Amino acid sequence: MWRSFRSNSQILSTGDTVVPIALVGGNLLCNVIANSCFKFSATSQTWRGFLAWQIVGNLAGFITVLTLTGLLRFVPLHVAYPVTTGLAVIGVQVVAARWLFSEPISSAHWLGTLFVVAGITLIGGR
Repeated sequence: MWRSFRSNSQILSTGDTVVPIALVGGNLLCNVIANSCFKFSATSQTWRGFLAWQIVGNLAGFITVLTLTGLLRFVPLHVAYPVTTGLAVIGVQVVAARWLFSEPISSAHWLGTLFVVAGITLIGGR
């Protein structure tokens, strides 16, 4: 069974790259949405706001898991997980923390972000 799944996985990975790229993009988007919702939840003044943001954040998180699962049909786990996790770190830091919440990002954090980008490039490159 595992051998046939692996063969199907390899066949799919040599074909079209649009679907894996879309899955990585969807994963990144939903990860940023989920983490932003949790921040909104944490700063909510009412229990209804807290609960509403938690629900939306968890739904986005669920979609994040689904996109990673779909991506694993095309890309090995040792590549898919670090790439999606690294992009999530960058997306949450730059998009959510900096642009959406106007949180300051130090030079050391930007340097760390560059290292994450370098790591993603090394892991994702073939």
